[in-house]
Amino acid sequence: MMIAILDYGVGNLYSLKSSLEAVGAKTIVTGDPTIIGDADKIILPGVGAFADAVGQLRDTGMDEIIHREVHAGKPLLGVCLGMQLLLDVSYEYGEHKGLGLIPGEVRPLADFIPEDFKIPHTGWNQLHVFKEKHPLFRYLRKSDCVYFVHSYCAVSCAPCVIATTSYGATVTAAVAKDHVMGCQFHPEKSGNVGLHILKAFCEWGEKT
Repeated sequence: MMIAILDYGVGNLYSLKSSLEAVGAKTIVTGDPTIIGDADKIILPGVGAFADAVGQLRDTGMDEIIHREVHAGKPLLGVCLGMQLLLDVSYEYGEHKGLGLIPGEVRPLADFIPEDFKIPHTGWNQLHVFKEKHPLFRYLRKSDCVYFVHSYCAVSCAPCVIATTSYGATVTAAVAKDHVMGCQFHPEKSGNVGLHILKAFCEWGEKT
C-alpha cells in the first residue's frame, strides 16, 4: 500500500511522512498526477491562509486531481488547513470557495468562544468522539488528547462531524463523509495518539 502526501506548495509534508513511516506505511510526497493516481490513499496537508492554499490547489491543477481520485473511491484525509479546504466555503479574510467534498463552512474561531480565550487555539485538548466511533478513531481511548493550532473552525457541518473538542465552546475536531475525512488537529504532532489515528487511516477499508 502506498500513501501519497499531496505537494502543492503548502503544508507540513515531511513531519507527516515521518509519522506515517513510523506506523509502517509506505509514503511519497508528490504533486505528480500519475503517482497520485497509483497511490492507494491520499493525504491533503495545509498550513497558512485558506485563500493562498486553495489558490495553489487550483494553480497546480491539484483540485481537479483530488476530485478525480475521490470520485474514483480513493480514501482522502485532510489535516488542519487541509481539512478546512475540504469544505464548501471559507470566510477567512473574504469569501473563498473550497473543494466542496464535505458540506460546511470555515469561520473565525473567535466568533464562537469567550473573549478571554486566546487565538489561535494552540495546544493539547481532549477529543470527544461520538458514541458510534468512526473507524479513524478505532484505537483511541476516552481520555486521549491531540494537538491543535488554528484560528478558524468548521461550522454548519453537523451531519459530518465525527469528533469535537472543548475550547470555551464545542469546536469541530474531525469530519467525515464516506471515504473523505479531515482532522482539524495535527496527528503528526500528537504523539502516540496521532500515530494511532494515522495507523487507522492506513487501515481504512481493510477487512478486520
